[in-house]
Amino acid sequence: MSMDEQAVDGHPDVTFDRNRAHRIGIEEAVLCQYKSDDQIAAILGDAVTEGRRLLMTRLLERQYAALPGPLRSALDYCAVSRSGILGSLPTLATRPRIALVSAGTSDAGPMTEAKRTLAYGGMAATEISDVGVAGLWRLLAKEDQLREMDVVIVFAGMDAALPSVVAGLVGGVVIGVPTSVGYGVAQGGRVALDSILASCAPGVTVVNIDNGYGAATSALRIANMLRRQV
Repeated sequence: MSMDEQAVDGHPDVTFDRNRAHRIGIEEAVLCQYKSDDQIAAILGDAVTEGRRLLMTRLLERQYAALPGPLRSALDYCAVSRSGILGSLPTLATRPRIALVSAGTSDAGPMTEAKRTLAYGGMAATEISDVGVAGLWRLLAKEDQLREMDVVIVFAGMDAALPSVVAGLVGGVVIGVPTSVGYGVAQGGRVALDSILASCAPGVTVVNIDNGYGAATSALRIANMLRRQV
């Protein structure tokens, strides 16, 4: 095992990448959904003992409820985003300017996951919610504000037309997040994903379905790169 890695006591199957932040500028997050309750408790307990911060994604409510009381109390848990944050947040930077834009209120889960991931990484974000293309006037009312942004992360389900429309209005980086919102043929976000991939607007980037964390870390990489150039 390299010096970058260290197993959690009693769980040799759990190994932290402790120096990831030094290599890429982003700390390792813990994807909880597919872990056992014991593994999650061990990972969180290890971080508490060492006084480390920790970001936990896809932490289901039942998994959070299964944690021992002291660990639950130590964690800032958000049921909407299914995320937990251990430790304090850094002072949030406002440059580069990042916006989170949702087509509908049903996109709140991935959008909130992105907001909390950005905050954990030290970045503030402007939220613009419920501006889907079915009521285009709502988006156009925010056009001037969006043009000021360096990175715009757009969350949309169903036909996911919103990222393409936004990318046709602004010059900043546009990251599309297809969401699993929609009836029947929407196929749990697959149609939204394909729609953004096939966007007519040039330069739209897309992450996986409901992956607010992935979109936020993409924005953090951009922010880190811009800081190095100053």
